[in-house]
Amino acid sequence: MKTQHYIGIMSGTSMDGADAVLIQMHGSKWQRAIAHAFVPYTSSLKTRLLELQNIGDNELHCSQVLAIELSEIYAQVVQKILQANKLQPENITAIGCHGQTVRHAPEHGYSVQLANLPLLAERTGIFTIGDFRSRDLAAGGQGAPLVPAFHQALFAVPTETRVVLNIGGIANISVLPPNGEPFGFDTGAGNMLMDAWTQHIWQQPYDKNGAKALRGRILPELLAQLKEHEYFRLPYPKSTGRELFSLDWLYGYLHHEEDPFDVLRTLVQFTADTIADAIFQAAPNTQNVYVCGGGIGNETLICSLKKLFAPHKITVHSTEDLQLNPQWVEAAAFAWLAACWVNRTPSNPHKATGANKPLVLGAGHYA
Repeated sequence: MKTQHYIGIMSGTSMDGADAVLIQMHGSKWQRAIAHAFVPYTSSLKTRLLELQNIGDNELHCSQVLAIELSEIYAQVVQKILQANKLQPENITAIGCHGQTVRHAPEHGYSVQLANLPLLAERTGIFTIGDFRSRDLAAGGQGAPLVPAFHQALFAVPTETRVVLNIGGIANISVLPPNGEPFGFDTGAGNMLMDAWTQHIWQQPYDKNGAKALRGRILPELLAQLKEHEYFRLPYPKSTGRELFSLDWLYGYLHHEEDPFDVLRTLVQFTADTIADAIFQAAPNTQNVYVCGGGIGNETLICSLKKLFAPHKITVHSTEDLQLNPQWVEAAAFAWLAACWVNRTPSNPHKATGANKPLVLGAGHYA
C-alpha cells in the first residue's frame, strides 16, 4: 500500500478559528504530521455561534446558514495548507472534518457539529469525511471523547500508564494503560470560563500567558462552590460542554464585589484542580502527563498543575516531547480518523465513550 496524505480540520469549543493539519499515513499506520494552517473566525461569526448554544428563535435556519459559512472557512484553510505545501487536491486521500460543536446533549442521544460536508467536498475537490460522533451515540456512547484511540496509536508505551491532557475550551484526558484499551473523559471546564471572563471584563479574547490571573489571588469559598458541581461526581464515561460551564453559571456564585483578577485566578485553579482530581481518580499510577491544546500557553495554569502533581511524582510535559506540536494534536486526530474510515478500521474508543462495541466512525462525501 502506498503512502497517503490526509487533512484534518478542527474547530474547538474556544471558537477562535479553524485549524488544519496535514498528515502522512501508510494504510492505518501513522507516519508523521507535516504541516499546519489556521484561519480565524470573525467576531461576528463567533457571536452567532455562541448564540446557538442556547435555545432560541429560528435555530434551524441559523444553524444551516452558519454551517455553510463555516464550510467556506474550512475550504479556505484546506487551500492554505495545499498551497503552502505545493499540493493538489488529488494528492490528498481525504479530509476529516470535525465541524463546530454548538450543542452537545448525549443524554438526549445527539451532539451537533456544524459543517456542510458536501459543500466542503465541492469547494475543495477532496473526498470529505465528517459527522464522527453520531455513530458512537447510536451505539449508546457519549460521542466523546473521540481522541483516546488516536492518542493510544501515537503515544502509548508498554512500560507505563500515560495521560494525554487536552486543554481546549473543555479539558479532557486520555488514559493510556500499558496493557489495555485507552479510556478518557471530559474533566470539565478548560479555557472556557477563563476566556469568557477575560472577554467580559477586559474585552480580550483570552488571558495571554495567564498574566492577568497571576495578579490575582485564589478565592477559597468561590473555588469550593464551583467544585461542588454535580458533573464532578458523575462516573465516567462522561462528556460536557458550554451547556454546563457558562458565564451565567459562574455569576450565580459571585457577589459582584470580587476583584476581577481574583476571580480569574480562581478560575485557573478551578480548571487545574478538576483536571488533577480526575487524573488522581482515574489513573492514580500515572507518571507522566502530556499536555496539548491552547491551555498549554497559560503559564499560570501549567504552573498550578505542576504544583498539584509534584507531591504525586507526576511530571508534566508538552506533546512536543512526543514529536507532535501541542497545537496540532486535535486536528491531526481528525485526519487520523479519516484514515481509519478509508481503511475501515474501528476508531471509537468505546471504553471512553461508553458505546457498546468498536465502530468505524464518520460519513463520507465524494467530491
